[in-house]
Formats: sequence, C-alpha cells, structure tokens
Amino acid sequence: MTEPRWLNPQERDAWLALLAVTTQLPGKLDSDLQTQAKITLFDYNVLAMLSEEEERYLPMSELASKTNASLSRLSHVVKKLEARGWVERTQCPSDARVTMAHLSDAGCEMLEGLAAEHVESVRRLIFDGLDSKDVDDLSRLGRKITARLDPDHWIFRDEA
Repeated sequence: MTEPRWLNPQERDAWLALLAVTTQLPGKLDSDLQTQAKITLFDYNVLAMLSEEEERYLPMSELASKTNASLSRLSHVVKKLEARGWVERTQCPSDARVTMAHLSDAGCEMLEGLAAEHVESVRRLIFDGLDSKDVDDLSRLGRKITARLDPDHWIFRDEA
C-alpha cells in the first residue's frame, strides 16, 4: 500500500480557504436572494443562464450543463419556476425528443429587477475585497480547478 500524499502546510491553508468559500458563499447569496425574491441561488442561476441566450431558449440538457445540475434537479427547479410563470417548457421545433426551457417575459422582468441587487451582493461579498490581479487569479484558478473536475464544462467551449 502506498503512503498517503498528505497536504503540505501551504496546500492545507489553500484547501481550507477554498472549503470555507465554497461552504459559506452559496449560503450568503441564497440568503440575499431569499430576502429579495424568495428564490435560491440555483433558481437565479437557471434564470440568468436562460436570459443570456438568444430568444431566451436552451435545451434542458444544455441548461443542466450551464448550471452544473443533473437533469433531475433541473427539471424539479424548472417545474417550480414554471409555477411562478417565469419559465416555460416546450418541445424543440427541429427535434421533438428535446425539451426546451424558455425564460418568459415575466421571468425576464423579475430577473431584470433583481439583477442589480444580486450583482451588488456578489460585488460586496467577493470583488470589493480583490484587486484586478486577484480577479484574474480567481478566474484562472477557478477555470483550472473546473477543468480537472469537468473537462467538458461549458466555460471551456469558447476556448476550443
């Protein structure tokens, strides 16, 4: 049996910092969104990913990839967002096997009203404490780690 590859003090410090961020940040952002609109960070991300697409449509499988979700989890959340009138599901006109998610006008309006507050939360919690080099490093490191976790992740498609 091989000896475990223990973390050195520098790696341990980096790991604990990353763990603290990944544990605390979603809760803080969830709390702000719950107060503002009674939605979760994941709900917001689903709506935001749809809002960035032409005509605000995406196949559910692609939306799952962009939100780092299983189709099952995404389907549950889209059903909840449909009940609020913010998302609609339709069949893809060119392939009836594909279900499309569409951000409705009401969903777009709600998102536009919420976006400035959400971005302010993100800025306050993350970017106000960083300089330009830190932001570049954060992006570089996030992409590097994501590439190890999911080499086919959508954020790398633009670089191909």
